[in-house]
Amino acid sequence: MSKKVIKNAFYSGSTVDIAVQNGVISEIAPCIDGDVLLDAKGKVVIPGLIDTHLHAFGGYDVLDGELEKISLRLAKEGTTCWLPTTMTVSVEELEKVSNMPLPTVGAVVAGFHFEGPYISPKRKGAQNEAFIKKADIEEFKRFKNVKRITVAPEEDGAVEFIKAVDCQVSLGHTDCTYEEAVKAIEAGAECLTHTFNAMPPILHRAPGPIGAAVEKGIYAELICDGNHVSKAAVLALYKMLGADRVMLISDTIRPAGCPDGKYSSGGLDVFMKDGVATLSDGVLAGGSQPLLYGVKKAVEFGIPFDDAVKMASETPAKSLGLNKGKIAVGFDADMVILDGDLNVCETIIGGKVI
Repeated sequence: MSKKVIKNAFYSGSTVDIAVQNGVISEIAPCIDGDVLLDAKGKVVIPGLIDTHLHAFGGYDVLDGELEKISLRLAKEGTTCWLPTTMTVSVEELEKVSNMPLPTVGAVVAGFHFEGPYISPKRKGAQNEAFIKKADIEEFKRFKNVKRITVAPEEDGAVEFIKAVDCQVSLGHTDCTYEEAVKAIEAGAECLTHTFNAMPPILHRAPGPIGAAVEKGIYAELICDGNHVSKAAVLALYKMLGADRVMLISDTIRPAGCPDGKYSSGGLDVFMKDGVATLSDGVLAGGSQPLLYGVKKAVEFGIPFDDAVKMASETPAKSLGLNKGKIAVGFDADMVILDGDLNVCETIIGGKVI
């Protein structure tokens, strides 16, 4: 395949050309000859964003099998790779979803994230308690293409499940103690699901799963939308774990990108008002903004731009073992061109302008 060139992209403090061949970045230099893919005209280029926790967007839901429609919408928002995330629903529904063909257009699907059903009813959040159950490795083998699963480690059989399962385990929707979290991490758990939300807080004599994560240096998802986690807590986690371990996520559900109104998510009624999605009792039901919004909010909170981008690209890519998330020779050519207000101008996936 012939070499294509992104001209005049502002990256890492200077204006460069970026060459792409066979969907991979092949050269980065001030002036590269080749067919022009696009002229960035001095605008900022960042790695494509990677969202590891996303249930739905723009009225389209993973559980309805609308992966292609979501992938196309996400590409417009600067997200170039994602993990379609399920809710706690029936085993039959999970099996049906995980066996769906993956889309070949828009943002790349790297596998599924199962948020449940092996979680704690005490910290169910917006999950449907009727379908919460104990971890079952034989049952789990029925599901295909699962890249990450959220588990409550204190529940019966959870640690044995963590040791046996062949995908990444994240601790979440859990009421576990620090000791239980450490045991799960030592068994193989590598991540926290939407840190601070649906888990015990970090206290000085009861540090809980957050304290265990910091001590053991595992990854930590973070919803940085200004609603789920306060500015102070966002900065605290960033300072404790750093940009190499914190992963920004959107956790968006069906109303995200839609007008205010009543919607359904995971079999529960959800109400969107002033851009915030809640259950009828006011409990936050999930995210309502795309991942790029979280990057902007992190910058607004005082996190350096490069670190905010890293937490939404390189860090999630490393956590999942993907050849993505960096603008460097040999990495997948997934990039986003931003204007001065950090809005998406162009999205490039696999070296093709979307």
